[in-house]
Amino acid sequence: MTQKLELYKCITCTNVVELVHEGIGTLVCCGADMNLLKENTPDVENAHYAYVEELDDITKKVVVKHVMTPEHYIEFIEVISNDKKFVKRKFLAPKDPCELTFKCDCKEGFFVRLFCNLDGVWVTK
Repeated sequence: MTQKLELYKCITCTNVVELVHEGIGTLVCCGADMNLLKENTPDVENAHYAYVEELDDITKKVVVKHVMTPEHYIEFIEVISNDKKFVKRKFLAPKDPCELTFKCDCKEGFFVRLFCNLDGVWVTK
């Protein structure tokens, strides 16, 4: 069974899909089942660790100290509330700053998820 907000990748064409509904069955692309992407957890020294700065009561800024070159970069950053009702996503290009500013009261808490073109999915809670 698939779960809301899971990420899948096609091994043939490299399409990445994020689910908006749970369901049964499998996701297929290029004639084959897509792979569920494993979520890795970085430690503070890891380049995929997301730092969160509180700018005011509801405004926060996520910063990731990751290289941003055409060969190796963060494709997107997401902030997701723990109840999965709030999602803020920013797509990045290789020379963009690796950061995201967002507004959310997120009383139930949130986590940051990012997708690195070489190293996959990383989640900072």
